[in-house]
Amino acid sequence: MAITEVDILVSGGGVAGLTAAAVFGSAGFSVLCVDPTPPITDRDAAGSDLRTTAFLQPSQALLDRAGLWDRLAPHAAPLQIMRIVDAGGPVPEPRIVKDFNASDISERPFGWNLPNWLLRREMVARLAELPNVTFRPGTGTASLFTREAGARVTLSDGTQVSCRLVIAADGRNSPMRDASGVKVKTTRYGQKALAFAVTHPIPHENVSTEIHRSGGPFTLVPLPDYNGLPSSAIVWMERGPEVVRLAALPESEFEAAMTERSCALFGPLTLASRRTVWPIISQVAERMYAERVALVAEAAHVVPPIGAQGLNMSLGDMRVLLELAEAAPERLGDRHMLETYHRRRHTEVRARVTGIDLLNRASMMEARPLRDLRAAGLNAIYSLGPVRKTMMQLGLGTRG
Repeated sequence: MAITEVDILVSGGGVAGLTAAAVFGSAGFSVLCVDPTPPITDRDAAGSDLRTTAFLQPSQALLDRAGLWDRLAPHAAPLQIMRIVDAGGPVPEPRIVKDFNASDISERPFGWNLPNWLLRREMVARLAELPNVTFRPGTGTASLFTREAGARVTLSDGTQVSCRLVIAADGRNSPMRDASGVKVKTTRYGQKALAFAVTHPIPHENVSTEIHRSGGPFTLVPLPDYNGLPSSAIVWMERGPEVVRLAALPESEFEAAMTERSCALFGPLTLASRRTVWPIISQVAERMYAERVALVAEAAHVVPPIGAQGLNMSLGDMRVLLELAEAAPERLGDRHMLETYHRRRHTEVRARVTGIDLLNRASMMEARPLRDLRAAGLNAIYSLGPVRKTMMQLGLGTRG
């Protein structure tokens, strides 16, 4: 059987894998991207990913380099203000509200929000424009053999691929990570997240709002108008059994419950999509590489959806890999490159995972005295000028 030869094999055709293929393809490397599950690129199709991704400024710059941003910009909702609300009192109403306005430290928004199904659609279209990139949905990886000089991957259809670098962007249960023998540490919270879209009568004015009460944050992230009405994407984190109960409610009862949980800040919320349920974990790989393999995105790190950190950490991985690949193309995928990648990323990744873990545990607090303590801490911390500036820089992805 003939062997396909490329510079890079990307395992995974989700948002992270498609981005990696576009990034390295646009930089001139030959790329094959595979995924056993073809991407769903229609909002209302069964199985479509209704979560959204907020791309912070450094991520937007990488998407621009990859030739993706011109495609995405018309569909993006800017995030100008990040609002933290504590509503942990006896009734669900705001008692502490802290705003972080990007204009305090930048002329541009914190980031731009886009639905994941749309990202897949536009990214697949971008890959089709690149003559040195091949995307094969419906084909996965079956086995991995590596040596000092290169890697050989057998695909699920029997094809053999010889490459210099395997980018494992194949999710939290990464087959390529497992084949490489890299272990992970997983933290389970007993939480799940509901993800869906809503419309509401009060405009969001490009404010991303994170409301803390108990069970986890309730986050509304701006979307472009839908059917002529202001629209937001919602991620509602709660204990697992409560999410199961909420997901099964009749639509009218669910709308009443989510409007109450939102403190009615945007008026009555109307469901504008189906409800999807996602498990919440933290996970960190013990290292971010193996021989000829770079782990990126959820193959390397998983965090709860707080503070728009997940995919932006993933694009941070790709930014560093690209810098190293372009600085010394002849060393693509060798031990020196991958050890340098691990050294530059792993400490920051672990720090961010730890920080988000703490934020999530604080947001889950059920007991009233602990919720009061959280509110007092929130007020004290976010009222300090230097802390506010640091938090905003972290929001922009400009520190660490």
